[in-house]
Amino acid sequence: MDRLDRIRIDQEKLKNKYKLLMEQAYNLRQTDSAQSDISEYMAIKLLNKLNRLKYLAREHQKTLV
Repeated sequence: MDRLDRIRIDQEKLKNKYKLLMEQAYNLRQTDSAQSDISEYMAIKLLNKLNRLKYLAREHQKTLV
């Protein structure tokens, strides 16, 4: 498995976890706003990781071309 495949696998895992956290934050918004904020914060942190992986994948593809 090369580096680009590993990055894509990690991206998929993080995307799924991000979606779950955002859904949880949305569902908790009416009942427990503090927990909703925590879930949204964790989702934002995952989004930052996703953006870094996207950058790495793009840089890796440029070096291959």
